[in-house]
Amino acid sequence: MTTQLTELDGFSRRPVIRRAIAWLLFLGPFFYLTYGTANWLASLHDDVPNLAFNWEGHVPFIAWSIIPYWSVNLFYAIALFVNDSPEQVDRLAKRYLTAQIIAVLCFVAFPLTATFVKPETSGLPGFMFEVLGGFDKPFNQAPSLHIALLLIIWDQMRRVMGDAIRIVWHIWCLLIGLSVLTTYQHHAVDIPAGALLGFFALWLFPRNGSSPLAGFQLTSNPTARRLGLYYLAGAVVLLALGIHGLSMTGYAIFWFWPATALTIVALGYLGAGVVIFQKQTDGTVSLASRWLLAPYRLFARLNIRFWTRKLPPHIELADGVFLGRFPKASELNHFTTVIDLAAEIVAARNAVEWKSFSTMDLVAPVPETVHLASSAVEAARHHGPVLICCALGFQRSATVAVDWLIGTGRVANAREAEALIRAKGWPVHLHHVEVLT
Repeated sequence: MTTQLTELDGFSRRPVIRRAIAWLLFLGPFFYLTYGTANWLASLHDDVPNLAFNWEGHVPFIAWSIIPYWSVNLFYAIALFVNDSPEQVDRLAKRYLTAQIIAVLCFVAFPLTATFVKPETSGLPGFMFEVLGGFDKPFNQAPSLHIALLLIIWDQMRRVMGDAIRIVWHIWCLLIGLSVLTTYQHHAVDIPAGALLGFFALWLFPRNGSSPLAGFQLTSNPTARRLGLYYLAGAVVLLALGIHGLSMTGYAIFWFWPATALTIVALGYLGAGVVIFQKQTDGTVSLASRWLLAPYRLFARLNIRFWTRKLPPHIELADGVFLGRFPKASELNHFTTVIDLAAEIVAARNAVEWKSFSTMDLVAPVPETVHLASSAVEAARHHGPVLICCALGFQRSATVAVDWLIGTGRVANAREAEALIRAKGWPVHLHHVEVLT
């Protein structure tokens, strides 16, 4: 009966187990070889700097916290077996490798040391600290590989747990996160750097779909290329600020967050496309995208507020179809459906039906996307009021609005459509209208 069920499920545990074992046989030696090499290289320096805040002197040393600290090693292995297919095992292993390779490169390029002296310990904690000290040295600090791997493992395991055990898992992972401080293994500055690395690994190998960089091809669109270079230049400036600022304060580590966000956005414009935002058709985004790109999205929100501060949130075009800026949650009660063209912004939580047709800001959307969105508008309006939106509501969504007005015979051409929209007091910039021809 078990065999029959396995065949009916189209699934066997054996390939997963074999793939997990194979990866462990590689990942284990690879980790100790590269991590140990980075430690050795740091030890060759006469003076290895440290980054510590004054308040860290008040962090207590908690000997028993070495137990949750060490438990990451166990969950590192277990997580590889908690998959439904060899392909899922591969994805998790690639996340591990991404975190490990980038962390080790940082350790070699920017060696740091932990300065706190651990008190003498005894019993099980004492034994565990002694074993840890056998291969780990006070180097390899930022980004905290422990935190990066913890994020990856936490995300993997939480998805296969019931509600009750998931709460326990969250608490245990919190203890692991705190333990990097209470075991005096890391300084506080290493934690956000490790979290950034962990989220990057999750983003690079998402649960749904291929890597956002898998289909990268340098764009021939001059507008997209120019915007990509602008964002890349911004990322370089922020990175330089972070590196320079670290000589004065550990808080400068936070410059790396917007630098990473702008780098990802630059890659999107230069050739990766809208997949960098990992936005689903219902307007939601992946956890990694939500955190990694938060600085960019904050800027986008502020930009919306600035440019639309003197405008109503939306205007009615005709027959229950509205055009407007990206809505706040409080503005969604007026609609049954939202047709969203803004790849970069996350949908507000609401019961409204959300249909996302992701496009890049300031770049003309492809005609197929415009026509699909226009058709969705016409289909949705029979069920209630519809909002067409992008970030500001001036370009991408206006292009869809024009296509809908023309396609349903409400106007004869784009010029009439633009005049209709402007007559309602809404500014539009239809240099994207060429996609309709």
